[in-house]
Amino acid sequence: MLTQYGRFGGRQAIEQWYAELFKEVQSSNNLITVDEDSPHTLGTAGNELWGTGNWSQTVKGKNGSTEVKGSWSAIQIREGDDWKIRMLTTNVTSAPAATPSPTTSPSNQ
Repeated sequence: MLTQYGRFGGRQAIEQWYAELFKEVQSSNNLITVDEDSPHTLGTAGNELWGTGNWSQTVKGKNGSTEVKGSWSAIQIREGDDWKIRMLTTNVTSAPAATPSPTTSPSNQ
C-alpha cells in the first residue's frame, strides 16, 4: 500500500498502520467513486483488474475537523472466489492556492 505517508507492505504492517491512524483521527462522510471507464481488465486471463476513482471524507483529529479528498488506483487479482488487493495507491488533493488580492496601480498624479 502506498500513501502520502509512506509505503506499507504485508497484512500486518497495513493493519498496524491503520490501527495507529485510527487512534489519532476519526473519519465520517466517506465517499468512494469509481471512474466511468473503470475497471480495466489486465492481461488475458481475466483474473486481474485495475480500477481508478476519487474519494472524500471528513476527518476529525486533535485540531478539529476538515474535509479531505483525492484519487485512488488499485490492482486486484482473483484468487478462487475472492478478489484481493495487489496494489493500492491514494493521494490527497491539495486545496487550491488562495487568490491574491488585486494590486492597485500607481497613480499618475
